[in-house]
Amino acid sequence: MMPLIQTLLSNGLGLVANAVMAKGKEFVEDKLGVKLAADMPPEQIAQIKIAEMEHEEELMRLRLEENKLDIEAFKAEAAAVTDRWTADMSSDSWLSKNIRPMTLIAILAGYFLFAFMSAFGMEANESYVTLLGNWGQIVMLAYFGGRTVEKVMEMKHK
Repeated sequence: MMPLIQTLLSNGLGLVANAVMAKGKEFVEDKLGVKLAADMPPEQIAQIKIAEMEHEEELMRLRLEENKLDIEAFKAEAAAVTDRWTADMSSDSWLSKNIRPMTLIAILAGYFLFAFMSAFGMEANESYVTLLGNWGQIVMLAYFGGRTVEKVMEMKHK
């Protein structure tokens, strides 16, 4: 499927490529009345461009539908995270209330330990440094970014 998508995108057929990813190759072939393949001659690509122009409204509607689904999935995911964090904070367990900050502190401590090791000429395995850096980004984004999303959602609902 990816070679087909790459062929479509490289030939300026973004709407068709998006429709193939959203609905599938067979659906698009039936809708446009053309055959799709990863290795298409220029004549066939020209035919698909004409079909894209003729069906542009339908293809745009498919793209909007897909965007709406993505937005709804993001909203549902954010709501689930907020619910999980709310449940954690209402728990009587000290650990459930403090696991996120402790995780962030542990990852940053490990990252800075490797940084100090490098500063004093000790060998730090690059893959561990990269891994801790990536984890740190994810945890910081979830912790601080998630909190920001919660605040914005609260302000929006008021």
